[in-house]
Amino acid sequence: MNTSRTAINAAPRVARPLRNQPALVQDLNRQVCRQCVRKYATDVDQPASGAVSHEELARARRYCLDMLRKSDTPSSLLLPYIPTQARDAYIALRAFNIELARTADTTSTPTIGAMRLQFHRDAVTKALAGQPPKQPIAVLLAKAAGDISDNGGKWSKSWFLRLVDTREKYLSNPPYPSISAVESYAENTYSTLMYLTLQSLPMASLTADHVASHIGKATGIAAVLRGLPLLAFPGPANKHSNQGQFAGDVGASRQGAVMLPLDVMAEAGVREEDVFRNGADAHGLRDAVFTVATRANDHLITARQMLTNIRKGEDAGHEFEHQDEEEHMYSPSKSGKPETQAQEIERAFGVFMPAVATQLWLDRLQKADFDIFNPKLRVTDWRLPFRAFWAWNRRKL
Repeated sequence: MNTSRTAINAAPRVARPLRNQPALVQDLNRQVCRQCVRKYATDVDQPASGAVSHEELARARRYCLDMLRKSDTPSSLLLPYIPTQARDAYIALRAFNIELARTADTTSTPTIGAMRLQFHRDAVTKALAGQPPKQPIAVLLAKAAGDISDNGGKWSKSWFLRLVDTREKYLSNPPYPSISAVESYAENTYSTLMYLTLQSLPMASLTADHVASHIGKATGIAAVLRGLPLLAFPGPANKHSNQGQFAGDVGASRQGAVMLPLDVMAEAGVREEDVFRNGADAHGLRDAVFTVATRANDHLITARQMLTNIRKGEDAGHEFEHQDEEEHMYSPSKSGKPETQAQEIERAFGVFMPAVATQLWLDRLQKADFDIFNPKLRVTDWRLPFRAFWAWNRRKL
């Protein structure tokens, strides 16, 4: 591959935190976690409709927060940047995403996995109707849906179903035929998750959706890369977590899969059997990972450029490819009080913060020379609280 892997980001880099201050960052991390626990584990809220008690709601919130801390640490660390009125929705959505994502890990066959996903479809339908089953995520989703309705907004049920349908499509880990297919997967999962979070503010903004689409695609593509070692060499079931380091043990009863787009693998000369045999030393693997990572990074660069253009009062720079989808067609009555595009992106900025975590991970991947099997890539970056605080104060992703 006649392309240098020395850098995937041609745009100016943000200032890096001082490496001799890990204690400061760790203290900030602990303070953020304590604030979240105090706020969400002890508050007494009005119970959700459907006869959910205060105690059940508090237990549901604690359960979902615990899921985030164990299985999606970046999302738990970014919680303080979500507006207060939308935090229950954010917690419930992220817990719901974790539950969907680990379905394949915790079921023995695709058929059983499909049955579990059908349960989640039914649970979402009941939760949005205010009659959740006695399941923690559904209880918190119902409470959040009620809060959104009280604030004049509404969640799109079709976006929830899109999340479930996409996870079902990839239950058996079918290959991505092209890098465009990876982008489509990311749009239907991580971008859709961000659309629902924007609705939680509540916000109905095509501009904010457009920025979120690019950030979600970058995050989703990075998630595909991050999960590659675990899918190629799957360990025992029920090990879904982004906390632990890469486990070298291979589950004898589970079939491995190299989830890189086939067109990129062909161009780089990567063969699946070589990856199974040689791991990180497989011919062309780093070139293929570089190509996919570059696409994720391109989406982050695009999102940053959009923010810059809009703040200058200019056009975003290109059309939103999903603007004609029904869910993105907002009427003036749904949009509420008119806002400028610049005002919209400022109000939505907390929802865009996953871009910070994604960029940090891509930077670490680059530092590892695109060795996707490097165990350091399986650990949450200690700099994230510091970098997120920096990004929030300067409104830069």
